[in-house]
Amino acid sequence: MRLLILFALSFAAFATHAETVASVESPDKVLRVELDLFEGRLGYRVTRLGEPVINTSRLGFQLRNAEKIERNLALTSQATRSVDDTWEQPWGERRVVRNRYNELRARLTETINNKRAIDVVFRVYDDGLGFRYEFPEQPQLTDVIIDDELTEFDVAQAATAWWIPAGEWNRYEYLYNETPLREVGRAHTPITIRTEGGLHVSFHEAALVDYSSMWLQRIEGQRLRAQLAPSADGWKVRRQAPFHTPWRTLQISDRAGALVESSLILNLNEPNTLGDVSWVKPSKYVGVWWSLHLDTESWATGKKHGATTANVKRYIDFAAKHGFRGVLVEGWNPGWDGQWFGNGWDFDFTRATPAFDIEQLGAYAKRKGVHLVGHHETGCAVSHYERQLTPAFELYARHGVDSVKTGYVCDAGQIERQEAPDGPVVREWHDGQWMSRHHLNVVQEAARHRIAVNAHEPIKDTGLRRTYPNWLAREGARGMEYNAWGNPPNPPRHEVDLVFTRLLSGPMDFTPGVVSLKGRNGQKIQSTLAKQLANYVVLYSPIQMAADLPEHYEARMDAFAFIKDVPVDWEDTRVLNASIGDYVTIARKDRASADWYLGSVTDEHGRVFELPLAFLEPGRVYEAQVYRDGDRADWQSAPFEFVRETRRVTSGDTLTVRLAPGGGQAVRFRALGR
Repeated sequence: MRLLILFALSFAAFATHAETVASVESPDKVLRVELDLFEGRLGYRVTRLGEPVINTSRLGFQLRNAEKIERNLALTSQATRSVDDTWEQPWGERRVVRNRYNELRARLTETINNKRAIDVVFRVYDDGLGFRYEFPEQPQLTDVIIDDELTEFDVAQAATAWWIPAGEWNRYEYLYNETPLREVGRAHTPITIRTEGGLHVSFHEAALVDYSSMWLQRIEGQRLRAQLAPSADGWKVRRQAPFHTPWRTLQISDRAGALVESSLILNLNEPNTLGDVSWVKPSKYVGVWWSLHLDTESWATGKKHGATTANVKRYIDFAAKHGFRGVLVEGWNPGWDGQWFGNGWDFDFTRATPAFDIEQLGAYAKRKGVHLVGHHETGCAVSHYERQLTPAFELYARHGVDSVKTGYVCDAGQIERQEAPDGPVVREWHDGQWMSRHHLNVVQEAARHRIAVNAHEPIKDTGLRRTYPNWLAREGARGMEYNAWGNPPNPPRHEVDLVFTRLLSGPMDFTPGVVSLKGRNGQKIQSTLAKQLANYVVLYSPIQMAADLPEHYEARMDAFAFIKDVPVDWEDTRVLNASIGDYVTIARKDRASADWYLGSVTDEHGRVFELPLAFLEPGRVYEAQVYRDGDRADWQSAPFEFVRETRRVTSGDTLTVRLAPGGGQAVRFRALGR
C-alpha cells in the first residue's frame, strides 16, 4: 500500500510540475500531443480541441540485465515534418486513401551512466495518432532484450470500454465485455472506449513486425499499461539495434462511425513491397466447412469424411453454377485422424489422402472456372509446418490453388517451436515475437508462389495487408462456427461489437450467410434471415464465404440472390449511423460498377431508422433491391419472416429501415440511368 501511495504521489508530481519540451498538432489542429519531462522521466499527453484525452502518461522500457530506459533522460534533438499524400489500395474498403499528418521526432539521451539514446516518433492525424520507439545504432546498446514496455495510456475522462481478455486460453475468441473502463482487467487490442462526453477512442497497434503483440493491463483507475505477449525464452522481445517498435495507435472521434472510416492503421504501415499484385483476387467462396461444424461430416477419414473427390466436385458444380470463385476444402490431407487439436505433428501438407484426388479436382475446377481454396491446419506444430512450406505451396501452385486458409488450433501459449528436428520443443504464444516472425514468413513464401493467405487463430491484424497485399484476411475473433456448437452461441449484439473492436484492426473472415439459422443439433442462431445478408456489407472482408450448405441456399433462393450479388471489393465506405454494441448501418460502393450496397444490423432490440440516401450519385436513378425483416420478424419467434421488394430511388430520397430484434436489412442500389 505504501508503494502505491508513493507511486501516486510521484505521478501527481510528474503531471503537476513537468516541463513541456516538445509538441505537435494535427493538420487541422484537432489533436495536440505534448512531450513532458520531470526529473528526467519522459511522458506524453493528448488533447482534442483543447480538452484532455490522455493525461500525462509515461514512456520507456524494462530491459533484461540492464538499467531500464525511463529515468535521467534529456531532450537532445527534435524535428518535425508534414505529409499530405494519397495512395491506392489494390483492394480494400476504399480505393483511394489520404495520408495526412504532422510528425514529431524527439531524441532522448540519458544524462548519466551509459548515455543511451532513444527516439520517440509521433504521427498525429486529425482522427488519431500513432507513436513508436526507435533504437538508433549506438555502441552502448546493440543487443536489446526487452522484458516489457512501460508505455501507458491514462484516459482523462470517465469511460465505458468494449474489450476481451488477453493472456487467456482461447486466444481472441471471446464475447466482448461492455464495462466501465475502471473494471477492465488485461485486454487485447483493439480495445474501444466511449467517454461520458461522447468521445470514442480505440487503442491498438500498427505494423507489428518482429515484435511481440501489445496487451493492455489496467494499472489503477483508468490508466492502461502496455504488456507484451510472452515468449518461451522469458523475455518479451529480442532485437539488434537499429530497429523500431510497432506503432501504438489511438483512433479518436466524437462519432463512432468515424473509427470505421479511419485509415490510420493502414497509413502507419509501409507501402506494398510485393510489386504487381494483380494475381491477388478478392472473391467469394463456398466449401466443405459448415458440415464439419455441424458434425454431419468429418475432417477425419472414414464414413463421414467430407473431403472426398465426389463431394468436392459437388461443391465445385455449385460454385460454378452460382458464380463463386472458390471452394474451400478442409480435411484433404493426412493428419486429421486421431487427436490433432494442439498436436499437429502428423499433418502432411505435401500430399492428399487417397479419397481426395487433388490432380483431378484441380483440373475439374479449372474447367469450371473455379479455384480450390487450400487449407493448412497446423495443430500448432508450427516448426513442423515451416519445414514443409515450400513444397506445400509448390503443390498448390501446380493445381491452381491461389489462396490458402491457415490454422493454429491449440490453447494460447501452446504453439510448438522446435529449432532443430531432433531438438527440444518449447511453447510459444500465438501473438508473441516468434509467431510474428512466423506469420510473415508464411505470407512471404506464399507470395513467391502467387498465393494469398487467410490466417485463422492468427496473430492480430495490424494493417500489414498494405505492405503484403496477399494477406487477405484473418479470423482472430469469435466467428460463425460458434453458432454451430458454442455454449453460448454468438448473441445478437456480437456483430455490432465486432465492427467497433476486432474489425477496426482489419478484415475478418467471419464466414457469414447461414440462411438455415441452425447449428449442431438444431441450435438456434440468434439472428434473422435478413441479418445474415446484411453481415456481408457490415463485416468487411475481401474474401467472403457463403458458409451454409448448398441445399440450404437452394431452399432459399430469394435470400441467396443477395449473397450472389454482393461484391467484396469497394470503391468507398460510409457509416451512416452507429452506436457501439447497439446498431450500425454501413454503405459501400462497388469498385467494379456504379452500384452501392447497404447493410444494417442491430442487437436484441428492434429499431427504425430514417436514412437519407445522400451517398448515392446525384442525378442518377437506382433500383433499390431491399432484403428486410418482415413486419413480425424476431430472432427468437419468427427469424424467417423476410421480405424482398424493389423501388426506384435517388440521392434525394430517404430510406426507412426497420430492424427486428436480432435483425438486419440488406439493400442493393442498382444504378440505372441519369
